[in-house]
Amino acid sequence: MEIKFKKLIRFNLIMGFFHLIQGIAMLFLATSVIQKIGEFQPSIVQFYQTLNPETRSLEVTSKVLFDLPFGILVASFLLISAIAHGLIVLNKDRYVADLKIGLNRFRWFEYALSSSIMIVLIATLFGIYDIASLVLIFIVNASMNLFGLDMEELNAGFTKGKVNWGPFIWGSLAGIAPWIAIFLYMTGTGNYDQVPWFVWAIVGTYFVAFNTFPINMIAQYLKLGKWKDYLYGERFYIILSLAAKSILAWLVLFGAMQP
Repeated sequence: MEIKFKKLIRFNLIMGFFHLIQGIAMLFLATSVIQKIGEFQPSIVQFYQTLNPETRSLEVTSKVLFDLPFGILVASFLLISAIAHGLIVLNKDRYVADLKIGLNRFRWFEYALSSSIMIVLIATLFGIYDIASLVLIFIVNASMNLFGLDMEELNAGFTKGKVNWGPFIWGSLAGIAPWIAIFLYMTGTGNYDQVPWFVWAIVGTYFVAFNTFPINMIAQYLKLGKWKDYLYGERFYIILSLAAKSILAWLVLFGAMQP
């Protein structure tokens, strides 16, 4: 195995360790240390129609399905990333073979799970508690990442100028959808001065991260500068993933501690 691939596998191991340590720390904080985090469990509800016998009309009502273990789920998307890095190290031959043709299946399946949990948690911070909305947000966000996998599979072994951008375009459209729902809830009152600072921090951080990942992909397929080497983009994905998840995890966890 070439030195550059060995270094990349070692890099995955190190990044997986950072994800693991943070995930364990957050799990410990949420379950044992900071009581407020453990107590923050938004009630997830289901809306449905019932017949009012007096008016003989259908009325919308709701019921609580369960309380969302917020702190534990914050830890989970870091732990999922740690597991994904571990799987890469354990399946390094498959990982290297895919990298040689411009593909990383591990990345997209991990993103489909971890980032979808992240966006669902952020949605609950803005007051989206309806189970149907949260399920749709999760699935649409996961679909966005699976379009990323499709992009790489369709263009495996690509040459500049012969790239199929279809999956990238459809994935981008899917990725915007959850944020439309979140912004509708965030701007519902119109009292922007009453929105806590950490909420704007979460939105700003995720917006930057949301746009940086596709920019990295574009640079890879246009072969811009150092991105002519697919491995440079792969390393950039790994760094972006750790940075985005770490910052968002602590911001979201801090948000759960607010009134």
